[in-house]
This record gives sequence, structure tokens and C-alpha cells, in this order.
Amino acid sequence: MAIESSTTIRVRYAETDAMGIVHHSVFPVWMELGRSDLLRMAGQSYGEWEAQGVFIAVAELWVKYRAPAHFDEQVTIRTWVKEAGRRKVVFGYAVTRDEVRLAEGETVHLVMGRDGRNRTLPDAMLALVNKAW
Repeated sequence: MAIESSTTIRVRYAETDAMGIVHHSVFPVWMELGRSDLLRMAGQSYGEWEAQGVFIAVAELWVKYRAPAHFDEQVTIRTWVKEAGRRKVVFGYAVTRDEVRLAEGETVHLVMGRDGRNRTLPDAMLALVNKAW
């Protein structure tokens, strides 16, 4: 059974721009927060992966913006695994406020070792990712 994380945050003033809306650069940061929460929900934090020498580097990122978010609003980042393999993991995201979709996105991650070279996910980590998929 696939799992999905749901992370709710309150927009901080520092995340807004001169027009009073959340700056576009903040959404990838929120996506990272959702991704970390999803891995933790699946059974192991990303920090635990790093401690074992496994890294998932962002190779691609896209965000489609649909509506603005403003200071002090609560937004929810939904995160799920779209694709899981030994060398690549793809995450999907939806950012909402009161059922209004503010943005959607995707990140593609390549599995790497501490030395920056490609590697494969160990069986136990692949099982965790597949549990989320």
C-alpha cells in the first residue's frame, strides 16, 4: 500500500516577496520538507541514509505555480513516490491551502555515494521507498 505524507506549515514573513506573496524559490524548500517527512514516515530518515553513505541528489526539479500563498496562511505539502528504482527515485508534490492547489511539482533524484559517484539503493532502502510507492 502506497503512503503519502502531509506536512502543514504556516507561511513565514521571510518567505514572502515585496508583493506580499510567497517567493517562487520557497516551493522547492517546502518540497524538500515534504520529502524528508515522507521518508521518515516510510521508516527511516534521510539523515539515516546519509549516515550509511547513501545520498539521493536532485537531478531534475519542476514546479507549476497555480495560485499565490501569503504570510501567515497555513499550507499543506502532500508528497508521494511516483517512481522507485535502484538508481533513481521520483517524488511528486502538491501544495494546497484550504483545498486550493497552489502548486504542484516533481523532483528526480539519482542515488549517489558520499564520493559523488552513482550507486544503487541497498535492498533495505529500496524496500522503504517501494513501501511509499
